[in-house]
Amino acid sequence: MSSSIKKAVVLVSGGLDSATCLAIARSEGYQSFALSFNYGQRSSSELTAAVRLAEFFGVAAHQVIPLGIGQLGGSALTDHTVDVPINGVVADHIPVTYVPARNTVFLSYALAWAEVLSADAIFIGVNAVDYSGYPDCRPEFIEAFEKMANLATKASAEGNLIRIRTPLINMTKAQIISEGVALGVDYALTVSCYQANTAGQACGACDSCRLRHKGFKDAGLEDPTVYFSPPLYV
Repeated sequence: MSSSIKKAVVLVSGGLDSATCLAIARSEGYQSFALSFNYGQRSSSELTAAVRLAEFFGVAAHQVIPLGIGQLGGSALTDHTVDVPINGVVADHIPVTYVPARNTVFLSYALAWAEVLSADAIFIGVNAVDYSGYPDCRPEFIEAFEKMANLATKASAEGNLIRIRTPLINMTKAQIISEGVALGVDYALTVSCYQANTAGQACGACDSCRLRHKGFKDAGLEDPTVYFSPPLYV
C-alpha cells in the first residue's frame, strides 16, 4: 500500500516482544499505529503497559479493542477456574495458556485497520524459538495468513499488498532483549507475566516469567521485573 509515509499497524500486548516490535518499526521509518485487545485476559495490567508503551514510542494512534473471545473459554489466560501452569515450558506440548485462535483474530483486526489506514505492514511479535509452543506463532501460520490477507481485501485486489512482519520470529529471547535495548526500549514499562497483579507485578513462576528472566540473564542484563512473590527459578 504505497504512500509518501510508510505506515504500520503494530500489535501491542504490553509485553517485552511487542515493545521490541514497536522499536523495530520505528527504527525502520514506519509511522506506527498501535493495536491492543481487551479479550478477557487474566492480567489486565498488560493493557496498562500497552498504553504506557504507546505513549513512550509516540505512536500515531492507539486503539484498544474489546473482544468477547474470553467468553469462549478454553485457556488458563481467560478462564479463572483453570490454573496457570508453573512448571516451565514442556517440549512438544501446547500448554493450557494457549488461547484458541487468538492470533488469527488479532491479525484479522489488524488487517482491517491496516486497510483503512492504507498501511504497508502489520508487525506482530511472534517467536518460534524461546516460546511456549503456541501453533499460531509458527512461520507456517504467518505465511498462510499473509497469503489469505492478500486475497481478502479491496486494497490487495487493487494491487496494494500488505506484509505481515515478524522480526522476532527466529530470535532467542536474549537476542530480542539486546535488540530492544540497542533501540532504546525501556523494559521496565512492560508486563509479561500471565497472571500479573493489578500493579503489574509478576508471579515469577509462569512460562512467560521464566522465559523473560532467562532472556535477561542470557543477555547479561538486569531484569527490571517487579515480583509480588519470590520467583521460583532464582
